[in-house]
Amino acid sequence: MSANSPIGPVVGMVGAGQLSRMTQQSAIALGVELRVLANTPDESAARVIVDTRLGDYRELADLREFARGCDAITFDHEHVPTEHIRALAADGFAVRPGADALVHAQDKAVMRERLTSFGAPCPAWARASGIEEVSAFAAEHGWPVVLKAIRGGYDGRGVWVCRTPAEAEEALKSGVPLMVEAFVPFERELAVLVARSPHGQGVSYPVVETVQQDGICVEVLAPAPGLDPEEAAEAQRVALQIAHELGVTGLLAVEMFQTSGGLVVNELAMRPHNSGHWTIDGSRTSQFEQHLRAVLDLPLGSPSMSAPVVVMANLLGGDDPDLFKRYEHVMAHDPGIKLHFYGKEVRPGRKIGHVTAVGDDLDTVRARARHAAVYLTTGEYT
Repeated sequence: MSANSPIGPVVGMVGAGQLSRMTQQSAIALGVELRVLANTPDESAARVIVDTRLGDYRELADLREFARGCDAITFDHEHVPTEHIRALAADGFAVRPGADALVHAQDKAVMRERLTSFGAPCPAWARASGIEEVSAFAAEHGWPVVLKAIRGGYDGRGVWVCRTPAEAEEALKSGVPLMVEAFVPFERELAVLVARSPHGQGVSYPVVETVQQDGICVEVLAPAPGLDPEEAAEAQRVALQIAHELGVTGLLAVEMFQTSGGLVVNELAMRPHNSGHWTIDGSRTSQFEQHLRAVLDLPLGSPSMSAPVVVMANLLGGDDPDLFKRYEHVMAHDPGIKLHFYGKEVRPGRKIGHVTAVGDDLDTVRARARHAAVYLTTGEYT
């Protein structure tokens, strides 16, 4: 065996962002060789993973070359063309999740059609190509309405809340295929992270509350405070049902709205997810280890929490790019805070890392996480 031969199974992750970077930490402990496909050598994961291959995820030839020698192929984003995923599977590669599942995270209209077919709670929706269709939908369901790009869009991008026909006409100028949904007057946003293996084992993490600001998640509270146990169980049941019905292999994040009338499914992601970063420090099995276990069809790990309360706060880039000079204060102020940086250039509003705090009291733990996040990104006290 040569010095460069893999010792354990090889998982190829298409994409070299922070999700791949954090997956590497779990791969090391599991003895899994992680390979990533990066567009450039300075991407987040490419900076720390030895087996980084350069290529274009939109090119089938690059994907085929990347997949050779991998025991499983997975993704840190949903942008690989569906037909390329099907081609890889036809070549005999274990692609997880497969195209028939992943398309539901790539195409919001396909997702809505499938979820409503088996009774998952969804808002009213329709495809919309012009103002006439949007106006007809609004006449039935009322203004405001929500216009969404059917493909692409994240962190609030590709979503328009339209209160008038004029605002809808402006959104329709985006030039991308859109769908229209009824506006959901929600009380708060929740997320359920589940994992499913190829042979059908499934587990669910506790339901969390996600706090959004300008369409970007800034905070995750685990478990969701004050959530009725029956509603929490129902959210987990819905998420596991979706994973089963869609044939998901790996992680599935189900973003939901909590409303006065019950739960409503908003979005899906089939990969490690921002709402699950708290699991690195706050769960018996991190979402990244769980994803590797699932795509390799290994027994899944315990999703139980390792502390009563966990709060994760995202670090969003500000005007001062030098976060490291503020390390000392945060570490000295609270030795229990865990810092996670993604190796990304600081830009205003960009997710560049996160902090996690654990403890027994929500208000105290939340204040600790907020203090660290605000001070690291702005140098100001909260």
